[in-house]
Amino acid sequence: MAGRLDGKRVIVTDCNEYNGADIVELFREEGAEVLADSRDLTVPTASDELVREVGRVDILIANLAYPHKFAPVREKSDEDMEYAFNRIVYPLHRLTRAVLPQMLERKKGKIVVVGSAASLRGRPGGVSIYGAARGAQHSYMKNAAMEVAPFVNINATAQTYVDNLTYWPLQYRETEEFRQRLAECPAERLATERECAQAVLFLAGPESDFFYGQILPFAGGWTV
Repeated sequence: MAGRLDGKRVIVTDCNEYNGADIVELFREEGAEVLADSRDLTVPTASDELVREVGRVDILIANLAYPHKFAPVREKSDEDMEYAFNRIVYPLHRLTRAVLPQMLERKKGKIVVVGSAASLRGRPGGVSIYGAARGAQHSYMKNAAMEVAPFVNINATAQTYVDNLTYWPLQYRETEEFRQRLAECPAERLATERECAQAVLFLAGPESDFFYGQILPFAGGWTV
């Protein structure tokens, strides 16, 4: 069904990280007016400023990501924890808080959190703090969704094994660790950028109108 997002105004945050660029491209193909933003959302006022600049927001894609440094939990500091939450948790709340008043006034709107499967399944490799921050995103999303249903749909992806340079840099793909991790994925490959964007499109488009507080695993079977 072409034109799923005709006439919709969409914000995509951190558009140069994770799979932001692919989401922007697909959404524009589907007829949306996409505001691709790359500003520093750790600044407390940045989210409000973004929404004021855009005006009407029909769909918010909270694509929040940062290049995580893998390290054992015993080596992670308080500053590491603060950094993770400042990058992907606090901005989620600020963005949601900024767009909800207008969505609730119109009794219509969608918020999609581009999240990680790290919150659904534990693994070794130094991702404890990253997984905690991603888990906080999902918990926040589920509870916020219950507050604003049925007028606003808030849902999330839980992805991994998706081709992006933020978490799967090319140099890393040449390592034995990468080959071992890929062997854990039933799909035995990375998803394409397009496949990921299509999953986000599902949660942003009309097909997900009956979804509230749902987490859509997109991990090649890894979370089963």
